[in-house]
Amino acid sequence: MPAAHSHLMRAYARQPLSFVRGSGALLWDEEGVEYLDAIAGVAVTSLGHAHPEIAAVIADQAGMLLHTSNVFRIDWQERLGERLCALTGMQRAFFCNSGAEANEAALKLARLHGQRRGVAQPKILVMDNGFHGRTLGTLSASGNPAKQAGFEPLLEGFVRVPYDDIEAVRQAAEQHPDIVAVLLEPVQGEGGIRVASRTYLRELRALCDQHGWLLMVDEIQSGMGRTGAWFCHQHAGITADVMTLAKALGNGVPIGACLARGAAADLFSPGLHGSTFGGNPLACRVACCVLEIIQRERLPERAAVLGDRLLGRLQQTLGDHPEVIAIRGQGLMVGIELNRPCKELVGRALAEQRLLITVTRDSTIRLLPPLICSEEQIDDIARRVARLLA
Repeated sequence: MPAAHSHLMRAYARQPLSFVRGSGALLWDEEGVEYLDAIAGVAVTSLGHAHPEIAAVIADQAGMLLHTSNVFRIDWQERLGERLCALTGMQRAFFCNSGAEANEAALKLARLHGQRRGVAQPKILVMDNGFHGRTLGTLSASGNPAKQAGFEPLLEGFVRVPYDDIEAVRQAAEQHPDIVAVLLEPVQGEGGIRVASRTYLRELRALCDQHGWLLMVDEIQSGMGRTGAWFCHQHAGITADVMTLAKALGNGVPIGACLARGAAADLFSPGLHGSTFGGNPLACRVACCVLEIIQRERLPERAAVLGDRLLGRLQQTLGDHPEVIAIRGQGLMVGIELNRPCKELVGRALAEQRLLITVTRDSTIRLLPPLICSEEQIDDIARRVARLLA
């Protein structure tokens, strides 16, 4: 349908292309043209498109039960909570439908934590260039003025500091005694694929312990094996107090999760938070299937190997490119920063290279291939990006 006649709100700058079928890391459009997917639905379809096990689980569960509401026990929700807590060191889980909702739950936990400590106006420490969602709460926590413009006044209660800068956190602690929690991404996805150092994460954990803050880690884009560990902050050998998940947890079926341990795990009581659709039998059964596949296929380890391969190929072909400022990433979460705005490359990659990419922060090509890519497909992604920039 032409855009001029569309009844959809113009919330997206869509490419003039529609896909009708997918398999693994490949997609086909309405005319049967094949494309290589290097973004996985923005870190969602990590197991690839049309995974047969997931398709079978969806069909089976749809034929039995989709929804009862959280007025009742949901067996698959309880199973999923148990499995996620075992993987993360957490104690309790709250299920919702998206990453933004998971982060909203985390923000509410932080405020409850502050109130329980007698802090009348609790503040949450957040990071420059961070991105946590598009609800008013998560947008206020984000550090992207372009996405916030037009939605003022934003919510109060946030203290913003530079990313990966532990001294800035120490200074904030001295200047703001009412801080009660820290919220950050271990890799800033929308912020241009910027990776927090392991030393920074360890020192941040120590500061949170020292001040009684909750360490809240947004693993929505970086979690589920993408960076070479189940969850990116685990590379630093730390455990968060609150962790949020979504995206790849359902491989395309909408689901989000907010996990907590310690005092944070018992902050919610009946009536303080909820979700109509969150944690329904379909979404939770699919997520359990996703966890089984990732574990069986050892996909975090595979993401580490493929990520090194992709970074190596990109360094070989683009390391001396005059427009390339940096090539960085962890696992299959890779960014190529250019010295100019390059949003036009998204359309050109489709038309010229039959390749799906995104551009974030105006000048960084973001690559998030499915974790099930073959080595040949990883090499092909690097070749097509090199040809695109040639």
